[in-house]
Amino acid sequence: MTTPPPLTDRAALLRNRARALAAGPALFLHEDAAAEIEERLNEVNRRFTAPAVVTGFADPWARILPQAKIVPDAEVLDLEPGAHDLVVHALALHWANDPVGQLVQCRRALAPDGLLLAVMFGGQTLAELRAVLAEAEAKLSGGLSPRVLPMAEIRDLGGLLQRAGFALPVADVAARPVSYRDMGHLMADLRAMGEGNALAARRRAPTPRALFAQAARLYDETFGDGNGRITATFELIYLTGWAPHESQQKPLRPGSATHSLAAVLAAIPPRKD
Repeated sequence: MTTPPPLTDRAALLRNRARALAAGPALFLHEDAAAEIEERLNEVNRRFTAPAVVTGFADPWARILPQAKIVPDAEVLDLEPGAHDLVVHALALHWANDPVGQLVQCRRALAPDGLLLAVMFGGQTLAELRAVLAEAEAKLSGGLSPRVLPMAEIRDLGGLLQRAGFALPVADVAARPVSYRDMGHLMADLRAMGEGNALAARRRAPTPRALFAQAARLYDETFGDGNGRITATFELIYLTGWAPHESQQKPLRPGSATHSLAAVLAAIPPRKD
């Protein structure tokens, strides 16, 4: 069987992150996600004593889980089997060449009844930027180049948790609109997030300035807010799953019901209007 080509150029991704850290990173989305994860942990009636965090940027996550083992999001995660009662995969899964493999490794790292919380960018992230770059490039060159990372839709991600062996899987989403002065400032912020183009299939030749100028005009015209600014959407998808344990709720086996639907409906008294 032919192995598909990788989505992500890992060397380019690590360079982008290193440049962001050296210049002073913009980690406000990590901080937002960490605050949401912290709130979710507070709602779980459990004390976690052996957490781990998989991330490309440690600081926002170390603040909410100071005792956690911080693990880079490498292809092979530095996690010992069964060693953790909590694993947080923190805003890195969208760059994984094998997202199911990442989740499987997290599952193996959890003790029975351990908790996975993952957050990643979803398919509606940067929809505006994706649209104007595609339109501008089509007008100027008649073709398209891979410029914005394709990201998973929420409808697919619950299935990934099940494939990775998690029990009680849940996927939910939150949209985070961010206002920018112009497209140039948005792209500068993406570089400061370490979220520049690290696609393996990206165009290696320099991008013509005319393309970005055209895209910026389209952005202002199509997604301006009427006050001289533009909006960029970041979609954060949260995944929750548990390592299986005998104490967890389980669905009934097919055919194990003790009452038929017809009998239940017959027992309901007729409605009197």
